[in-house]
Amino acid sequence: MSPCAYSASPGIQLVRGDVARFIQRRDNVPSDPEDIFLSTGASDAVMNILKLLVSGEGKTRTGVLIPIPQYPLYSAAIAELSAVQLNYYLDEDHCWALDVAELRRAVTEGRRHCCPRVLCIINPGNPTGQVQSRQCIEDVIKFAFEEKLFLMADEVYQDNIYAEGSSFHSFKKVLFEMGPPYSEVVELASFHSVSKGFMGECGFRGGYVEVVNMDPEVKQQLSKLVSVRLCPPVTGQILLDAIVDPPQPGDPSYDLFMKEKKAVLSALAEKARLTQEIFNKCPGIHCNPVQGAMYSFPRIELPPRALAAAKEQGQAPDMFFCMKLLEETGICVVPGSGFGQREGTFHFRVGQDPSWELWGWAR
Repeated sequence: MSPCAYSASPGIQLVRGDVARFIQRRDNVPSDPEDIFLSTGASDAVMNILKLLVSGEGKTRTGVLIPIPQYPLYSAAIAELSAVQLNYYLDEDHCWALDVAELRRAVTEGRRHCCPRVLCIINPGNPTGQVQSRQCIEDVIKFAFEEKLFLMADEVYQDNIYAEGSSFHSFKKVLFEMGPPYSEVVELASFHSVSKGFMGECGFRGGYVEVVNMDPEVKQQLSKLVSVRLCPPVTGQILLDAIVDPPQPGDPSYDLFMKEKKAVLSALAEKARLTQEIFNKCPGIHCNPVQGAMYSFPRIELPPRALAAAKEQGQAPDMFFCMKLLEETGICVVPGSGFGQREGTFHFRVGQDPSWELWGWAR
């Protein structure tokens, strides 16, 4: 096939099959290529799933639960689709942990003015760098089951795990290990991308979504929806195939591949450690341990004069801080107000690799 030709709208069948085998190796759970839709990065897949799920008017309009802080794709997509954004706050004092009681609060409050239908999880976290425990994932699945919520699991940083004692657990694996009734009922869409991990090939725009327990008629509508955009970039699909079907032991390139992969991930882990260590030595900055992903989200304490100067310039306080940092040191970080934060707190996001803050929006 010429890279200039269209592929099938859900993606090249061979690549979908390789993705399914990748998931099966990772989770030790069967995966069907027909449940996999290739996409223009994970962002495109997230948008398509939300388009599929948003409906109703007034109190019946779809409510979408998203973490705060969050990756701005979610708030932007919700606004574009005129859905209702329901914030649940991660617990900064406990390393940005997810608390089911906070989910319950968000759903209860949301039901007063909309119909909560979707729960979005980012694990490992962006911008917060936390990695959810298996128990936490179980609790979230049980909550989704009880509240009849569709789960969207953003797992694009699954290769980036740094903290001792932390491990990546996919939502699909945990769901099937829990068994019935959860494994038969809870609807799940999980996302992955070539843009992150040890690859960082964000310009190729390759990714996928796997749907689990989706009604066949609904999945048919998803097939129609993705066909409107013809197909994901073929070059991105081919690169995705290389990533989900890497060199295996015995292959001529295996040793070099593993050496380079380990070198990239080890360097990112060391930068994560240094980030936390150095920031916590700075007066007025507190940084939680970076357990995974590619970012830290330090909290900053700003003096009254800085708050007054920010107000005078019509800027959010953390934007004022970030601009001063850029102007006076050349260091580029992203203000926390772009990701959401509790009222009265201020943060910034910084990548473990400087290029991620310039190009890290592409997923």
